[in-house]
Amino acid sequence: MRRLILTLFVFVSIFSANAQQTLYSKLEKDTLVIGNKWIERKFLWNNGNLVTYSLTDKSTQQTWLNRLKTPDFQLTKDAASNGAYTSKEVKETAIHPNYLAVEVNVSLGTLSVKKIYRVYEDSPVIACDFYLKGSADLAIDHKTTNAGDRKNIEFTEDMKSQQVNAVLDQIKLDGFHWQTKIVEFFDVTDWNNNLIQERSIIPYRKTNYRGNLLVAHNNENNKGFFFLKEAPTSSVQLTYQGHDFTTDFGHFTMSGLGLTTKDIKANEWTKAYSSVIGVYSGGELQQLTALRNYQKNMRKLLPQRDEMVMMNTWGDRSQDSKVNEKFSLLEVEKAAELGVSHFQIDDGWQIGKSPNSAVAKGSFKNIWDNPSYWKPDPAKYPRGLHPIVKRGKELGVEICLWFNPSVQNDYADWEKDVNALVSLYKEYGIRTFKIDGLAIPTKQSEINLRKLFDGVLEQTNNEVVFNLDATAGRRAGYYTFNEYGNVFLENRYTDWQNYYPYWTLRNLWQLSKYVPAEKLQIEFLNKWRNAEKYGKDIFAPNNHSFEYLFATTMAAQPLAWFEGTGLPSEALKVKDLIEAYRKIQHDFHLGTILPIGEEPSGRSWTGFQSLNGKQGYFIFYRENTDEAVGAVKTWLPAGTKVKCTPILGNGNAINTTIAKNGAIDVTLPKINDFVMYRYEITK
Repeated sequence: MRRLILTLFVFVSIFSANAQQTLYSKLEKDTLVIGNKWIERKFLWNNGNLVTYSLTDKSTQQTWLNRLKTPDFQLTKDAASNGAYTSKEVKETAIHPNYLAVEVNVSLGTLSVKKIYRVYEDSPVIACDFYLKGSADLAIDHKTTNAGDRKNIEFTEDMKSQQVNAVLDQIKLDGFHWQTKIVEFFDVTDWNNNLIQERSIIPYRKTNYRGNLLVAHNNENNKGFFFLKEAPTSSVQLTYQGHDFTTDFGHFTMSGLGLTTKDIKANEWTKAYSSVIGVYSGGELQQLTALRNYQKNMRKLLPQRDEMVMMNTWGDRSQDSKVNEKFSLLEVEKAAELGVSHFQIDDGWQIGKSPNSAVAKGSFKNIWDNPSYWKPDPAKYPRGLHPIVKRGKELGVEICLWFNPSVQNDYADWEKDVNALVSLYKEYGIRTFKIDGLAIPTKQSEINLRKLFDGVLEQTNNEVVFNLDATAGRRAGYYTFNEYGNVFLENRYTDWQNYYPYWTLRNLWQLSKYVPAEKLQIEFLNKWRNAEKYGKDIFAPNNHSFEYLFATTMAAQPLAWFEGTGLPSEALKVKDLIEAYRKIQHDFHLGTILPIGEEPSGRSWTGFQSLNGKQGYFIFYRENTDEAVGAVKTWLPAGTKVKCTPILGNGNAINTTIAKNGAIDVTLPKINDFVMYRYEITK
């Protein structure tokens, strides 16, 4: 499409309770503008091969000019042609709110590129999804250069920045004082217990870094921007070229398509990894709030669909040896006695036998050789799942299942998987599925998995929630498939002494800075099992109350990772806490949940804060430390007068003024104890 509609103007008004918000895009002559009330990005049209002209933080009217004259998105050196622009409002659904989708198409030789910019109402962020079609020789460089192999700075030609292949986005700004942080994330949690790595740098000469998030803060004016790469973690991305970001003084680049030339089809769009740019003014709180505002748009958090306190029996290591109707009915009873909302039957409910079966040598290979693989095992469930579902409804416990998509041939049987899941939804009302055993080694497998998830949502009116297991293999990580549910973070077992409350709390605490805590399932275990294996270990689970173990999961979606029937009677006292938590769970999760205090170590004062305007929540944990009063650093500014009302745990009311360093004094007389407050800023 060579003819451009130069005066097209799209203006979408979104009304909120307080003010009119706007989403807009406009192409006039050689300039394309995209924005909302918080952010504006202006591009030179360049025949559709866009070059950023400026980036504006509208909250402070800070405008940065891009010093690059080359296109933001770089794959080939072919001249751009057939540039076209359209813009439309994407209506709100049960998954996402309204947003503006600005589509820019361009031909680069024989390669067609489609970029869809997404702008949400109340977020200082512009995201971009990339799609490719046609053919091209991308010449993706898989090699990384060791700094020791570079020549010294006297060799002028070697100092010139080389073009980075497969550039998703880039911007070059004035100034030498960009304090920059790059965050790399790790999943495969069966093998990893350290899930983030933060690296703070002052950008100098051209250097590559791994990670999903780059935050660049200008020390001259206390403002900045961030890049988020919507892709799996660096260690499992497709066709990974060894890095995600490149810095060169004020030049910041995001790279890595996640596909090869073989993945690009002649007549069908193939999606690459997505890029996100956001702006903020102020310090770290403003950075993190800007990021979180965007993340909360990926999937709405609906209380009746997405909030859960789930019990899954796999944590007690019986595998599928106990799973049957009688066992499930007993477990549902215990789930109700504990006050949990969801009971999930893990592997073993189905006719097909998995490799994890304790009673048979099963396989995930060629699942659909058995058309009945995903039907309830009639030997275990002679009446199907109906008695379990019926009893669950009577007791107020929702029944959920485990499911392993048919992985062979890049999920070529995804439609059969959709039919199996939709059948379980229609017959039994099952709408929460733990998705296990994923392997995403190719772009086609990623494409077909999206078709699977989208197909299920489409046929269930967006009612289904997927618990996406992140424990092993090449999976989605923390920034892919976010629209489909939550993340089942880790397997931990007392049998192998790899469950320690502070380890689990630390993983949640660290991730919660950059990943919405309410989108993570976090486990607590039966502390009475295998107590003898821990010996005199002071950090052993049995040295904490059961209430405390549950409390370590409250910022997330709590997961009771045990058999209810294996608990001693004293464990059932936790019901009062769980039921009280469920009453405030959604309100707590609506805020921006961030870590506070010290990193959990078993000896720390630590916790979480949920920020929501003039009010919010605190959870404070006193670990095994001699200090009965903890000065816990919060995200409230010094001098703030705050009233804290205890609602869960043990603690007295607090009326105080936040100290100079942002800290608040909290008293808990006993070690390994907690308190949750609802707070209100009074001045």
